[in-house]
This record gives sequence, C-alpha cells and structure tokens, in this order.
Amino acid sequence: MEVYLDNSATTRVRKEVIEKMVEVLEKEYGNPSSLHLKGYQAEKLMKEARENVAKLINGDTEGIVFTSGGTESNNLALIGVAESLRKKGNHIISSTIEHPSVLNVLKYLEENGFEVTYLDVDKTGKVDIENLKRTITDKTILVSIMAVNNEIGTIEPIQEIGEVAKERDIIFHVDAIQAVGKINVDVKKQNLDMVSLSSHKIHGPKGVGALYIDKSVKIRPIIFGGGQEKNLRSGTENMPGIAGFGVASKLAQGNFHENASKLMTLKKRLYEGIFSEIKDVHLNGPKIEEGAPHILNISFAGIRGEVLLHALEEKGIYVSTGSACSSKKKGQSHVLKAIGLKEDLIESAIRFSFGIFNTEEEIDYTISVLKEKVNFLRKYKRR
Repeated sequence: MEVYLDNSATTRVRKEVIEKMVEVLEKEYGNPSSLHLKGYQAEKLMKEARENVAKLINGDTEGIVFTSGGTESNNLALIGVAESLRKKGNHIISSTIEHPSVLNVLKYLEENGFEVTYLDVDKTGKVDIENLKRTITDKTILVSIMAVNNEIGTIEPIQEIGEVAKERDIIFHVDAIQAVGKINVDVKKQNLDMVSLSSHKIHGPKGVGALYIDKSVKIRPIIFGGGQEKNLRSGTENMPGIAGFGVASKLAQGNFHENASKLMTLKKRLYEGIFSEIKDVHLNGPKIEEGAPHILNISFAGIRGEVLLHALEEKGIYVSTGSACSSKKKGQSHVLKAIGLKEDLIESAIRFSFGIFNTEEEIDYTISVLKEKVNFLRKYKRR
C-alpha cells in the first residue's frame, strides 16, 4: 500500500485539473496578449481562472495577480510594498514562525535599510495581539503574518490582526498558502490587504500561484518586461498552469466544508491511534480541534525523525520532518524552536499532512506500521 501523508509539501493533481491543462496545451494554446482569436480565447480562459481564484478568498477578480507560486507571491508582496512605502516608513512586523519565503525576504529588506520586528509565539504557535499592538510605531508600514503554519498547523488570529492593521492604516499581508481550501479565508471580512496563494497545495499544478492585492494598496513590481498582469508581473502567462489553478480553486471552494470535515476526521483518527498504541509521544502545536484540519506534528521520543521517516518510507508511507522547502538543509526547525520545544523532541518530530485522496484504511495502516517501526527502532537503540 502507498500512503501519501505529505500534502503540506505538495498535493496530487486532480483529474479535472489535468484534463483542463491538457485541453489548453493541445487546443487553447494562444498567448493572451495576441490580438487574434487564439489570443482572445486564452484571455477568456485566464479571466475565468482569475474569477475562480478570487472566489476562493471572497476577493475582487481584479485583485488577483498570477505568479509562479507562493514564493514569488510573498516576494512581490513584501518587497513591492516596502519599496513603494519607503518614504512613509521603514518598519515591518512579522513572526518568528513564518515560512522561509517570508523570513528570507525580510532578511533581505533588513539588509536594505528596513527594520523588522519578529513577534514571538506561545507554545501552540500563536502570536499575541497585545504584543502586536505594542510593537506598532509611526514608522510601521506593513504587517505580514501567515494564516496557517506549515509545520504545526497553528491557525493565527488573522481577523483580529486585520482589525488592528486597519485601525492604524497599516498594510496587512497574509501568507494563506496552507490555509485556503482548509479554513475560511475572507479578504473582506478579515480585512486582508494582500494574500499569497499557491496552486499545488490545493491539488493544482506546480509553478503557478497568485497574489491578491486590494485596490487600495500601492505596490511596485519586482519583475520587469512586457507589462503583463497590470504591469505587476511581466512575462508571458503560464496558461496551462493558470487554467489548472482555476479549476483546482473552483473544486476547493465547491467542496470546502466536506473536504475540511474529512481532513479533520483523518487527523483525529491518526492522533487517537498513535496516542493509544505508542508510548512516549508528544503533540507539537495546537490542540487537535484548534489547529488546521490537515496538519499533525508529533514527536516520537528517542527516535530521530529522519530515521523514522525512512523506516515508514520502506512500507510505502510518505511523511515529512518539517517544511519541504527547507528539510534538505541541515539545522533544526525554527518553528519548533520558537514554540519552546526541547532539542530531543525537535529531533524526533514528524509532520503528517492530509489530502482529499487519503482514506481511513490508509490511516489505520499507518498506525499499525508506526507502532511496529517505533518499537523496533527504540529496541535497536537500547542495544
């Protein structure tokens, strides 16, 4: 049996998405900038995709700018706004548990004259609203906080943060890459000025994402060329990817409650099975019901996470030790450090992340294999 439990790293593409992409590759292959019929057909496809992506976050269609993925969206949001508002102020607020595609951009901005405050989080990974309020100065131009943490599944209080930012006339950017399709993201209700999205986290293709930008936000491009995407993202559009992203967004929105409920059921089943069958295990992050429905992070005391990962792989079970974007680099998880986890528990952490194709049978198989492998590895270590 093959069990893929690394859906926070990437997801299997849905058949409907593949069919749409093939149609675009074979038939609707025009350049949307062309003046002839093929160009018009491509432009029409892009408009439809833009509408579907916007609906996923209850945003205006005109606010969607297509990018190459979540990393580019985060770069455009942070650098674009920082450079645009440099004369107004140079202070940015974020958190210690953001994705590397935010943290490394902030590091770059610090090297270029900006000041960044990194908010600490509690043991569940949440930022403190009162701490945020105390940190704001008259030079603060931007707040960037993720909606859902990619390693431990913490859901941040983005609506409350949005209210604070709006009151103080500060741009609020949300990395919602792990959130859309799993929890509710509503740019209007939650006062979100910019939202980063990625196709391959919602069963769409890799290499395409989007940045939602509210019409009130002043932003500069970071890629220059032919002026596509309202001069904010030059380069010929990735039409097969964009069309696939649109279909994936429509499907994610249409089955939102059903999918979220299924993911939480699978998450609970695995959690309960692990904690009833295996000793010396530790839940990292929020309580089961309080976290995102698709992420479960557990430490198996006495076993290195990487060793357990490969032991599970031998049985066809695929998991992660942390963020796929940084797991091949040496060093401990900055997220688990930030929530105060001890070194031995950081080293023994495994992230299980669920998708719509997972089944209860797969979860039961995973519990059985985990019990066998954990017991074996602990006995082997004691020898």
